[in-house]
Amino acid sequence: MNIGGTIRGYRLQKGMSQGDIEKRTGLLRCYLSRVENGHTVPSLETLQKIAGALEIPLSQFFADESVSHEMATMNLSESEIRFLTQVQRYSAHLSDSDRKLLLAMVRKFASSTLS
Repeated sequence: MNIGGTIRGYRLQKGMSQGDIEKRTGLLRCYLSRVENGHTVPSLETLQKIAGALEIPLSQFFADESVSHEMATMNLSESEIRFLTQVQRYSAHLSDSDRKLLLAMVRKFASSTLS
């Protein structure tokens, strides 16, 4: 998945410049350029800021339409975004099987708290 290309696509679709995103988020234009060109991978917190500037749900950046649709109805708090960012950082050091186990646990927890 190329998150930078996805961000650029939504930005252009909205008729916005990188400068417009910079003004709305406080993120530097040079940083946004690095993200869009795939040189930098933004954190979930940064993606949330960019999504807010583009006035789209965070989930829209992700390719799986069923997951995107399901997540579009969820409004994540800042603490939830921080938690998910920590999970993302932690999971980068896990084996594939451990990562799948962690995701299964998060899904189970999420489904039990949303019910």
